[in-house]
Amino acid sequence: MTEVPTEPLLTAVRNFRDLGGLPARGGRTVRRGRLFRSGHLAHATAEDAAFLGSLGLRAVFDFRNAADLELDGHDVALPGVRNVNIPLNDPADGAAFWDLVRRGDVDRLRQQLAAGRGEEQMKATYRSIVLGKAAEQGRVLAALAEGDVPALLHCAAGKDRAGLTVAVVLLALGVEREVIAEDYLRSNAPQSRYLVRRDEPAARPGATALDLEVQRLLAPMFDARIEYLTAAFDTIDTHWGGTERYLTHGLGLTPPARDRLRSTLLE
Repeated sequence: MTEVPTEPLLTAVRNFRDLGGLPARGGRTVRRGRLFRSGHLAHATAEDAAFLGSLGLRAVFDFRNAADLELDGHDVALPGVRNVNIPLNDPADGAAFWDLVRRGDVDRLRQQLAAGRGEEQMKATYRSIVLGKAAEQGRVLAALAEGDVPALLHCAAGKDRAGLTVAVVLLALGVEREVIAEDYLRSNAPQSRYLVRRDEPAARPGATALDLEVQRLLAPMFDARIEYLTAAFDTIDTHWGGTERYLTHGLGLTPPARDRLRSTLLE
């Protein structure tokens, strides 16, 4: 089990953490203060923004789509920081899902998510990002290799699109999959989880059986589950034959760029 560092308690930014300290092959570790992950920054308080501004960030990579931005808003502006929006899924899919979540339409949620369909949808999403968004994730690796650090990577909750892109960066740094999985699962901590905005919030005193069913149906969408990350890794192995060919042929990471990436992010 890797050491879990203590993180600052941000008021309105969920799932924030420094990836520094994670071990990589060859006895190296990820440098502290270089690579961060979180949920969106749209609701950051003045104090949150001041803390984020103190990190010396050069770039914030936002993997949300248009539906996410309409729901939560754009990130707060951080002076001197380059904001890069690289959507990693279809905004039409997001809009339909968030409509269901906000309204708590139980019948439609059952049709879409019951009997293991929610878990299968999530695994399919991870596979689709690996197969369909390699160029976009390759852009992130290239930017980091060219010096866009310190950097913060986030999506809405900071667990799926950001979680998978962080996993890709860590693979390129030589971090073992088991270590990547440990960090990925930290997104399940209560203080890290995405705050769901609903017209009729289910998580309240006296919640009805129907409310609790909505929570159960939505759980696969809001959990970080090892099966999801495993589906992504299995897709890498099946489609590219392993991590090395995925990095070079899938993401276009050249050996010199990979050396620069490791020099920048490892110690």
